[in-house]
Amino acid sequence: MPKIKCLIIDDEPIAQRILEGYIADLHDLTLVGKCNNALEAREVLRKETVNLMLLDIEMPKLKGLSFVRTLTNPPAVIITTAHREFALEGYELEILDYLLKPISFERFLKAINRYKKNQIIQATPTTSETDPNNFLYVKSDRKTVKINFTDILYIEGMSNYIKIHAEDQVYVVYASLSKILLDLDISFIRIHKSFIINKYKVQAFTNDYLELGGKQLPIGKSYQREVVQQL
Repeated sequence: MPKIKCLIIDDEPIAQRILEGYIADLHDLTLVGKCNNALEAREVLRKETVNLMLLDIEMPKLKGLSFVRTLTNPPAVIITTAHREFALEGYELEILDYLLKPISFERFLKAINRYKKNQIIQATPTTSETDPNNFLYVKSDRKTVKINFTDILYIEGMSNYIKIHAEDQVYVVYASLSKILLDLDISFIRIHKSFIINKYKVQAFTNDYLELGGKQLPIGKSYQREVVQQL
């Protein structure tokens, strides 16, 4: 397996040394460069193949998140910063992970494992794409209806029935969320006592809510950890 080519972008020498040491400790990572600011990083990206940027936010000349916005096809990005308040903005830019300084090796390793997991997911077709049984039949409006998993955005639980929100239609079905979840595949996760979602349809998320299909759905406190890990 080829090594993951990393680029450190941070104007703090101590932070650079710590990250460089962590990279050296992992045999499947290699360091292609260290930059003090975003302008230096642009030159490295022009000359080198970079898989993963370890990027500070507060830097001279051009801030980290502003730098990401200037890139047409950026590598994966892990933010390394002392500023917690930029986390939501980072999620909107599809930042892979957000590490708060001082960064422990354990937390760094967790971020690298997330990168590897994402690469596997991107390289492997989902169950919905490969399984010929990627649908379910439900009774709705006096008919038995076939619904493809890939068409489902989310499922909403009501008092004694559910609403299946598909791309172009809403199906009302007399069933429970717990029962319908048993008929779905790994594309679906429960995020709240009232909602199951298709995780491949999620457009943005925080610890408290997620967005898909133009809707904002709450994440229940007891589901937060599992939801964030899956997403």
